[in-house]
Amino acid sequence: MTTSSFQRMATLRLPVKSCFVLLVFITVAVLVIYYVSNTHLQLTKDWLSKVSNNIHSYYIKQPVRIVPPPPRHHQTVKQGTLNGTNVARTTTDSNVTEVLRKSTSSVPSIRYHEAYPRNYHFILDEPNICKQEKPFLVLMVPVAPHELEARKAIRSTWGNVSVVRGKTVRVLFSLGRPGIKDAEAQQRQLNLESKKYHDLIQSDFLDTYLNLTIKTMVIMDWLATRCPNATYAMKVDSDMFLNVENLMSMLLASNTPKENYMTGMVMWNRPVIRDPASKWYVPKKLYDKDYYPTYLLGMGYVFSNDLPKKLVEASKEIKPFNIEDAYIGACLDKLHIVPSNPPDASKFKAYFNGKYDRKEFQRVITTILSSPQQLIDFWQDSRRPT
Repeated sequence: MTTSSFQRMATLRLPVKSCFVLLVFITVAVLVIYYVSNTHLQLTKDWLSKVSNNIHSYYIKQPVRIVPPPPRHHQTVKQGTLNGTNVARTTTDSNVTEVLRKSTSSVPSIRYHEAYPRNYHFILDEPNICKQEKPFLVLMVPVAPHELEARKAIRSTWGNVSVVRGKTVRVLFSLGRPGIKDAEAQQRQLNLESKKYHDLIQSDFLDTYLNLTIKTMVIMDWLATRCPNATYAMKVDSDMFLNVENLMSMLLASNTPKENYMTGMVMWNRPVIRDPASKWYVPKKLYDKDYYPTYLLGMGYVFSNDLPKKLVEASKEIKPFNIEDAYIGACLDKLHIVPSNPPDASKFKAYFNGKYDRKEFQRVITTILSSPQQLIDFWQDSRRPT
């Protein structure tokens, strides 16, 4: 091969070599770009997922993070647990201060509160009252620690009725521990109130609207463990007008069941509210069905006193959520117990329509009022001789 031929061959090989190098370069570049893009995309996906989860967790946690249950055991509290003695007579201000200090300390945040009542312990209690008085009907009133006027109004009206149609009736107020603001002063007042009236049942969960499910389940456990021999009980809100005579007439009727019985204002096919801005918001993580089982409106429902123990047992298997009356409905559904329609549904009224009618208040069993003073005024008028 001549020199010129060799040079021509070299000249031809150069573009081929260059093309090969270029092809390798492009291939490597594409692979690098693909890898980087794919990694970036994955990071972006992970980042977006994290943001989404954080936003979702905010709405899941927001209603309940502010109400975590207190520590389950208070070593410094000697009042006893749910099976203890009458702590209302032994609680001191220093004990209460320690309870409040420990209960408001930092605890791990949770996604929902725990409603099973044995997770909590009594601060004030009346464990022997049902043994001493043997009530036929126990009226349990959930009330906030600071709502002294509501308790006074009830004590001076329907809560002052101890015997109706020959049957003993007892009223007790159920409450949690005060919030951080003025907690010690409020607790001292509650201690004095308990010693005077012997009608406060206080547990160590934080008393908030979102913890009404806990409060209700503590009520059920108190009835099951402290007052199992009562025939009937009622959970009735502190803003209610209650005509105990009419209630007793219904309970003493021959056809009123004494077991597996709960009645009041019945709610059917109620949708679960998913709007985070709503007071009644429940996220799917707490309750994943779109509709609640049949339940009774929480303003006031009556039940045979065999149910509290069964409801407490059922609550072990029902994830808690913050709508207390619907939660009781879920526990009933677990027990395959259907709430009963009252003999006359119109006697369980919701809100007062603003126009007082004496005859109507003498006819009903329950009505929601707007203030303690309104309860006193309507009660006194409805009871005066005609």
